[in-house]
Amino acid sequence: MIRAAVLPAVGSPLEITGICLPEPGPGQVRVRLAAAGVCHSDLSLSNGTMRVPVPAVLGHEGAGTVVSVGEGVTHVAPGDGVVLNWAPSCGACHHCGLGEVWLCANALTGAANVYARTEDGTALHPGLNVAAFAEETVVAAACVLPAPDGVPLTDAALLGCAVLTGWGAVHHSARVRAGESVAVFGVGGVGLATLQAARVAGASTIVAVDVSPEKEALARAAGATDYVLASETTAKEIRRLTGGHGADVSVECVGRATTIRTAWEATRRGGRTTVVGIGGKDQQVTFNALEIFHWGRTLSGCVYGNSDPARDLPVLAEHIRAGRLDPGALVTERITLEGIPVAFENMLAGKGGRALVVF
Repeated sequence: MIRAAVLPAVGSPLEITGICLPEPGPGQVRVRLAAAGVCHSDLSLSNGTMRVPVPAVLGHEGAGTVVSVGEGVTHVAPGDGVVLNWAPSCGACHHCGLGEVWLCANALTGAANVYARTEDGTALHPGLNVAAFAEETVVAAACVLPAPDGVPLTDAALLGCAVLTGWGAVHHSARVRAGESVAVFGVGGVGLATLQAARVAGASTIVAVDVSPEKEALARAAGATDYVLASETTAKEIRRLTGGHGADVSVECVGRATTIRTAWEATRRGGRTTVVGIGGKDQQVTFNALEIFHWGRTLSGCVYGNSDPARDLPVLAEHIRAGRLDPGALVTERITLEGIPVAFENMLAGKGGRALVVF
């Protein structure tokens, strides 16, 4: 028996309760969690914006220590530190064949499995494969990667989503070049990681945009050279800060139609707008045909930072050890499992950066 945060049904409050977790079978790994980040995607799963089989244990950004392994697992052993990978690539689908492992067609098939049960025997699914909102979890071997040397597991937990996504948005999707200007919309965990990544990329002007004036200090510490409070004149203000042209790159980390549209308008002619935020189907963004032609901008989605975790984690680790990236700076609150519902409320209210469940 271990404690976990269970989502009994879409739209229902999380329940902190005991669950029965089996020993790992062939090709599986049991992990004792050190920490798990509370991501906006977890909130989107709980309220139905994104679909997940329920009842489920949510949480997809985490790191911990291997407790035991099933038959056939050789890349990790009991006692090893690991980072959870919620979107493992199958290596066989069309997109994996193209090298686009972040678009793997089979990455989330494990979320439909039954991986544990409640005390009364109710079947539980692992939200986004890894069920990190629990003291321990059992996952497919492909869902664990060796934790980088020299990086505390509480920091390594953030590599599993926020840092990897923000880094990839800058370096893989938008491909920011030294000297370019970057505008980042939304200063939550992913937004803060994006600001750090833009700084590492050598961006000249880095503009952070958020609805909360309280986040300015966080944004500047992460690398922002300027801070703009979101309003009807945001795009105009960003153009003013970038020589009248607009940002070379805008990264939207909110997932709202109005913010995506503003990020597009804040991008210079011929620039790149990358959308990281996950919005609902009701969030409709409109463009007219003439402006698409005239502005010549590129608008692209960004899934998991367009990253390959196996390739990118060692790169991120080197930047962390060198002091260029600081995952811990994303964290504005350290909580227990019982604190997750309040963390969800704070995200809805636009408060803070990353909340981190520490076990």
